[in-house]
Order: sequence, then structure tokens, then C-alpha cells
Amino acid sequence: MSFSPILPFSGYSGWAFLKRTMANQQTAQQNTASAKREEAYFRANIGKINSAAELVDDRRLLSVALTAFGLEGDLKNKAFIRKVLEDGTLNPASLANRLANKQYHQLSAAFGFGDLGVPRNKISDFADQIISQYNSRSFETAVGAQNNNFRIALNAERDLAQLAAKPGTENLKWFTILGNPPLREAFQTALGLPSGFAGINLDQQLAVIKAKTRAAFGSDTISQFTDPTKVEKLVRTYLVRAEIAGQSQSSYAGSIALQLLSAGRR
Repeated sequence: MSFSPILPFSGYSGWAFLKRTMANQQTAQQNTASAKREEAYFRANIGKINSAAELVDDRRLLSVALTAFGLEGDLKNKAFIRKVLEDGTLNPASLANRLANKQYHQLSAAFGFGDLGVPRNKISDFADQIISQYNSRSFETAVGAQNNNFRIALNAERDLAQLAAKPGTENLKWFTILGNPPLREAFQTALGLPSGFAGINLDQQLAVIKAKTRAAFGSDTISQFTDPTKVEKLVRTYLVRAEIAGQSQSSYAGSIALQLLSAGRR
């Protein structure tokens, strides 16, 4: 039986409940028989893998690896994932460097098949790192099956703080956010940007999102999100606006249904 988190409320009150109970709920998930089986299999076998081809041919190992980077939807795309892994990240022309979604870059860099003489899965603590990420992402997936807004919020809490603390230019960090679908969604919704925002020129996107962030937070830097209170403000604003948008869509759908039913009675 798959794990199903307890989420009795939606909106910000539901988020507050999730945060209060999350540690216990994560422990419960990790103690399920299926989670323990997958962890044991990964620990026992990942060090034996010598190439990207071997990894993609082992569905159980690949499932854990992809889930750890939020890419579980690509489990059937074996040729594509193999190419991402084999190309590595050091060559600017590699597939991982050309893809907008930078989770592929993180996956390829983590394994190092295309960059290193000896892949990183041979390192003693590699399994610990991937399993930790897998447990976190698996919990988010289970949450998202019931409430995708909460999944995006959990992702934003983790990834935004990590990105803010990394070295690099502010524009590079912004481009990373624009290339990370969950983080982009969190900012886009929290800042009140329209759904068509992603369709405009990338440089225009950068200018607009920085201006909106400066107006909302007093600064247009990503580095400011090393402050947990600013991350919390972004998440809170995202959840409130996402719920309002969802209620509006439900009201609109209900109105259309009522009109159709009324028309059918005439």
C-alpha cells in the first residue's frame, strides 16, 4: 500500500498543519515496507553500476535516482535519460546544459558519468545523499497527489534557500529559477504574473520578475532568500493566491455547469 499523508485542510491553514506534523509523517512514510525495500535495494546495488547504460537498464535504481531529482515522470524515457547522463555537464553543448529544466543538470552532475573517470556513485556516502533526497522528494510527491500547491511550496522552501546560498551572479540564479518549473510556478503565482508570462522573451521575463520581486520584497536579489522569513512570505503569498485562483476556477466551472443544466431544462 502506498503512503498517503494526512492533509485535512487546504490553503494556508492546511499548510500550517502539514508543517507541524511533517517530521512524524515523513518518518511514517520511510518506515513503510515498500520504502524500506527500495532503500535496501538501492544501497546494495548502486555501487555496482559502472555506466549510464547500466543505470537506465535497472528500473528500480533508475526510479530512485530520478525521484531524488523530481524527474520520476521520465522513468520510461530511458534513451533520453541515458543521453543526459552520458553527456555530463562540463561541456557547454551537453544535453543537460541545453535543457531549460536544470534538474537534469543536477542529476547528471550528481552521477558524473560524463564528467569523471570514476562515477560518483562509487563514493562511499553517495547512497546516503541520494536516499536523503529520494525520501524528501517521495514525500513531496505523496503530498502533491492530494494537494499540488503544497508540493510546490515544499519544493520552494528547500530549493530556494539552497539556491540563495550558492555562489554566482544574481542573474544566473534568476535564470535557474526560470528553468525550474516548481520554483517558477511559486514565484509566478506569488507575484501575480499571468499564465502567459513564460511565453515572452527570456530577457523580458528576467526584467519583469526582478521588478515584481523588488516591489514585493524590497530587493530583486535571490540572495535575500537566505532569510527564512522571506522564504516564508513567498510561500504564504503563493499558497493564498493559488487557493484564490483555484476557487475562482471552481466557481467559473460551476457557473458554466449551471448554465448548461438550465439550458437543458428549457
